[in-house]
Amino acid sequence: MELSVVIPTLNGRDHLAATLDVLAANAPDAEVVVVNGPSADGTTGMVRDRDDVDVLVEVSDRTLNVSRNAGIRAASGDVVAFLRHDLAVEETWTDAIEAGVERAPVVTGPVHETLPAGMTTTEPERRRIRNREVTYFNGGNVAFRSEILDELDGFDEYLETGGARDAAHRLAGLDREVAWESELCVRTEYEADGGVDERDHEWKYRALSYRLVKNYGVRPTVVRRVASHAGSDAVAAARDVVTGSATPTGWVGNGRDVVVGIATGWSDGLVARARDRTAARNPHGCSKRADRAVAKYDRR
Repeated sequence: MELSVVIPTLNGRDHLAATLDVLAANAPDAEVVVVNGPSADGTTGMVRDRDDVDVLVEVSDRTLNVSRNAGIRAASGDVVAFLRHDLAVEETWTDAIEAGVERAPVVTGPVHETLPAGMTTTEPERRRIRNREVTYFNGGNVAFRSEILDELDGFDEYLETGGARDAAHRLAGLDREVAWESELCVRTEYEADGGVDERDHEWKYRALSYRLVKNYGVRPTVVRRVASHAGSDAVAAARDVVTGSATPTGWVGNGRDVVVGIATGWSDGLVARARDRTAARNPHGCSKRADRAVAKYDRR
């Protein structure tokens, strides 16, 4: 196995340095591709001063999926792993990737994250949607055989969030299995902030509607799933208003953002479904543009 590790980063110099140190110790033979951009914290200089990074790609977009696709284009291994810039790989990580891709084209594993209340660990997550068995994966700890990334045409650059979940739906559409390896584990080197940024409700629901409509079309299943998510969030937000931790004005504003996000994602999902009728369902993939990188430093 020739392993390439793609690490997208944005203004995370210190976290990235710690991740690269552990990666060099636990996966010394891997090709390392860092996709930076556009950082303003000295990440470029730090990476260029290291001799354990094979390729540094500078991009101008802040979208994670653009960085992932730029990394795919730069990687030369027959297996390409994606690693979040603030996660450290365990000693068993490389061996688990090799074992996993022997039995499935995609392999993922647990992420151990430090929170104020203690350590959390992700578990396998699967859903049956229509006639597909969808296995989700953490986009910061996953490895693909390179030919599968070609089949997917990489990640969908329309999405500012939810790119990994979209790829999971498309893998299911291609009838490609995602394996779970418990030894393919990573951990946070720094304490997480303890919460997810929920400010952008519009993009959350825009991404949800887009990927469901794009992958499944307009079906009752899609309507139910979107409505279920929106209903659960609305009830939780109303509870916050009652307890005084949120204001009625904020609740109304969030509701408006949800409606706008659903409408926009629904419309754009229909357009995307029409533009790419293949099983890949990726009208904004790797092959659609060649100008992601503004600079590239290659030591190979």
